Amino acid sequence: MELEERWEKLLSNFDAKTLIFCAFGSECVLKKDQFQELVLGLELTGLPFLVALKPPMGAQTIESALPEGFQERVNGIGFVYGGWIPQQLILRHISVGCFVTHCGSGSLAEAMVNDCQLVLVPHVGDQIINARLIAGDLRIGVEVEKGEEDGLFTKDDVNKAVKALMDDDSELGKEIRAHHAKWKEFLLAPGLENSYMNDFVIKLNTLV
Repeated sequence: MELEERWEKLLSNFDAKTLIFCAFGSECVLKKDQFQELVLGLELTGLPFLVALKPPMGAQTIESALPEGFQERVNGIGFVYGGWIPQQLILRHISVGCFVTHCGSGSLAEAMVNDCQLVLVPHVGDQIINARLIAGDLRIGVEVEKGEEDGLFTKDDVNKAVKALMDDDSELGKEIRAHHAKWKEFLLAPGLENSYMNDFVIKLNTLV
């Protein structure tokens, strides 16, 4: 399966591993202030970005919720869409270097078998647990910091997390990229799923 021409044409305008892709799934709806802090944080990185989010609470369209002057400032570099987008295919594209995700299990699985680095913005339930696993135990992503009292992030928090992964001289970024590469190799290893089934059958036989 290949990307539609419009997406391929857009993504091909950017160098390899330079573009930030941000998507929070089909159910996540941000409050307007957090939506604006998110896109302003991506703007602060100075990197090209593609955002696919539902309109925030209280907004009829994604365009009406954007900060004043935002579209003019990021013209040709930043793109924000309020509709469905082929996430799995976009994550495979050579231009994508960073994935800002809500930490849904499906999105993480799709990202881990690609080269894009993970910036984590969990919201509820298992997303928070997933983020702790990815950023803490596995060390293959960076979680966006949030205020201890209000649980909200700022544009500077978003910028800081992205830069930690995307800056070439970032030691944290180097470490996380190395860990990600190892996990990608493991998950894509031939026969991985069959090996788990075989081990399961063998253990069942020992119990009979």
